[in-house]
Amino acid sequence: MINWSVTFLVIALIAAVLGFSGIAGTAVNIAWILFVVGLVLSIIFFITGRRAP
Repeated sequence: MINWSVTFLVIALIAAVLGFSGIAGTAVNIAWILFVVGLVLSIIFFITGRRAP
């Protein structure tokens, strides 16, 4: 999940440099959601003692 959030963040930065503010905003929102989901899952897996496959 963290890898996908970094990918969308890079897409947002490229879109922002090129002037596509709508696409950049959407990509940042997707990156933020994926980052939060990945962070929550990693905390849950850390507490329960599981490892990601």
